[in-house]
Amino acid sequence: MQLTVERTENRFYVSVAGEVDLATAPELDTVLLAAIVNQPQEIVIDLTDVSFLDSTGLGVIVRALKRTRERGTSLNIIASNERVLKVFAITGLDTVLSIHPTLAALDS
Repeated sequence: MQLTVERTENRFYVSVAGEVDLATAPELDTVLLAAIVNQPQEIVIDLTDVSFLDSTGLGVIVRALKRTRERGTSLNIIASNERVLKVFAITGLDTVLSIHPTLAALDS
């Protein structure tokens, strides 16, 4: 898994590539927690280049959602990979998370 973090005045943008699984999810959790502690207005997790997302990765995203809601920060997910979107749909998280196909779609 590869992570890239960019910060603007109001947004933390976390781009994730590769597999998010038992071995890599803790690193993503650490990065998201650090972002949340800084209390930006928005955190964006870009999963466009994620090839695999397991239940451990889902748990990290759900924890991030809970933490952001507690702090009044919005959480947005960018995802267009059908496999990743299917995982969100099967678990019902597609009704809880704010999911967008691209960053441009989010910003429009």
